[in-house]
Amino acid sequence: MVLLVTCVVISILNPRFLSPGNILTVLRQTSINAVIATGMTFAILIGGIDLSVGSVLGFSGAIAATLISGGTNIAVVLVVTLLIGLTVGLANGTLITLGRLQPFIATLGTVTLLRGLILVFTKGKPISIGNTGGSKLFSSIGTGFFGPIPIPVYIMIVVIIIAYYVLNHTRMGRYIYSTGSNEEATLYSGIKTNRVKLFVYATSGMMASLAGVLITARLGSAQPTAGAGYELDAIAAVVLGGTSMAGGVGTIAGTAIGALIIGVLNNSLNLMQVSSYYQDVAKGIVILVAVLMDRKQKSSR
Repeated sequence: MVLLVTCVVISILNPRFLSPGNILTVLRQTSINAVIATGMTFAILIGGIDLSVGSVLGFSGAIAATLISGGTNIAVVLVVTLLIGLTVGLANGTLITLGRLQPFIATLGTVTLLRGLILVFTKGKPISIGNTGGSKLFSSIGTGFFGPIPIPVYIMIVVIIIAYYVLNHTRMGRYIYSTGSNEEATLYSGIKTNRVKLFVYATSGMMASLAGVLITARLGSAQPTAGAGYELDAIAAVVLGGTSMAGGVGTIAGTAIGALIIGVLNNSLNLMQVSSYYQDVAKGIVILVAVLMDRKQKSSR
């Protein structure tokens, strides 16, 4: 309802919003947040959170840009960057399971560590992917089209479909919902909840790395500040989509809609030339209203 009402109001205020070119722009801009939010959904469904996704994005993007500019094969670059996200995710999961740290604290520590590593690795300067044949092919991942649709939109759709299948049609998906609903009962049922958490945080890390590839390919360079604050938009998309911060309740489809709401809102404010100082204010209001409406609807049910 929030998404539909927002689109109707914006199209009345600015007819350019519904133009095919602008719709594709919204989808392309939404794709990065949707990919990150998909991994974040897994983390929040088990009653956790992953604050490190923005930093994983930035670090993975810096590694990808360095490898591409050095002439490394694109397939190798993709594997390496995804492994970086997987490794960071497993480290987060290990700190939470074996180290018995709260997810907020564990991932907050990872944020600080990775932000420092990004500045050390980039020396505070952007890393260009270069202008070779491999660089142009890599850049097409973020800027290219397959038919009339941008490639990042296809990647977003594939990620959402896979995540939907995992959560709704696999044993691990049932374990994730069960762990978020009642971890103690799940553990007594013979399910190794620590393994579930490791899987969840590894998935979240890989999704952040994939988003890092997309944004680096789109910009043609890796910025030392890339990904800063992206974790907040991802959490907002998950919450807007109806996922409970307490865990156990939520859907990937809801997260996709939440990401679209944020993407539509950002685009519409730009079209209406609203100052960037007020954009976060408007976004915060919409998020609060949407969450309150969702809570009220659930209470009435």
